Amino acid sequence: MRTMHAWRAMSGIVLRELYRFVRQRERFFSALVRPLVWLFIFAAGFRSTLGVAITPPYETYIAYEVYITPGLLGMIQLFNGMQSSLSMVYDREMGSMKTLLVSPLPRWFLLTSKLMGGVMVSLLQCYVFLGVAWLYDVQAPWAGYLLVLPALILSGMMLGALGLLLSSFIEQLENFAGVMNFVIFPMFFLSTALYPLWKLQESSPLLTILARYNPFSQAVELVRFALYGQFNLPACVYTSVALAVFLGVAIIGYNPSRGMMQKKGSRL
Repeated sequence: MRTMHAWRAMSGIVLRELYRFVRQRERFFSALVRPLVWLFIFAAGFRSTLGVAITPPYETYIAYEVYITPGLLGMIQLFNGMQSSLSMVYDREMGSMKTLLVSPLPRWFLLTSKLMGGVMVSLLQCYVFLGVAWLYDVQAPWAGYLLVLPALILSGMMLGALGLLLSSFIEQLENFAGVMNFVIFPMFFLSTALYPLWKLQESSPLLTILARYNPFSQAVELVRFALYGQFNLPACVYTSVALAVFLGVAIIGYNPSRGMMQKKGSRL
């Protein structure tokens, strides 16, 4: 696989995802409305200050709107990852996925390129959301908007890989909505997106354990620390490992000779 050939293939797949997103304006607005409703309405009902260790080991008291902003960025990426995997199921049913995967390029490279296309779309959504939040006076340090970019890429790839993994197990488009709800809502609510761990510990130690080891929690914490100029090494390692596991199993799942695609016959 030549470098130029690989670059042209990846850029073509990524641009296809971006063009598809641009043509679907309602998808862009719906992706923003969801977190903005949580920021403007939900946070207003819980207007307070929270003690969180943004700069460990010292506890910092921040407004609730400031605390949940990284969690809402994670929400955007989580829903976008599921939307991208939904398009994978649709492309498989329409036959365009077969055209992509029978190309001479390695299957892992094609799936990773597809994943990167979804991440680029989520990055656009995240920065537009940060701009709207800034106008709402929910502001991070200026350097944080640049430092958070690698964290958003890593977390977006991990959540997108999870959606890719789910799409390898789903045969029909009609079944995807139920699976999405089964995955999205437990991951989001059993995380540190809305409340810190010490707040969850007050209600249930079991919920605290589930939230601590939830991959979505680690992705949110990685983004939260990066947005305020800090590097969370444990969250970075956990998110990277989760990405490797989800993407590895998804690649196996899309392999007709070994994975779930073998059961789908001529669908792929």
